[in-house]
Amino acid sequence: MFVNVLKSKIHRVTVTEANLDYIGSITIDEALMEASNIIENEKVDIYNITNGERISTYAIKGERGSGVIGINGAAAHKVGVGHLVIIASYAMMDFEEAKQWHPTVIFPTDNKV
Repeated sequence: MFVNVLKSKIHRVTVTEANLDYIGSITIDEALMEASNIIENEKVDIYNITNGERISTYAIKGERGSGVIGINGAAAHKVGVGHLVIIASYAMMDFEEAKQWHPTVIFPTDNKV
C-alpha cells in the first residue's frame, strides 16, 4: 500500500506579488525552495492563512534572496499581496517507509531562510 505524506512545507510566508496576466504557478525565492526541498515544476498546495482559500499549482524559481512569493494567473483572484500563506508538497511512498519519514519544514523570517 502507498500513502501520500507531507514532503516539504514553507510555513507562514507573505505574498509579495499577485500577477493575473501570467500563465499560472507560484514564484518562490530559489533559496526558500532549496531550504524546503521543493523543486521547480513540483506540484504544491497553497493554504491561505489570511482568508482560508486552498489552491494547487506548481512552483517556479524566483530570484535567490529576493524573498519573492508570487501568485500567478487565476490564483491571484484567491491570494493577494500581503496575505500569509503556507506552501506544501507531498510525496507518495510505501506505508512502512512513510512511518519513518520526516518532512522538510522551514519557518522563514521576513520570507528569508
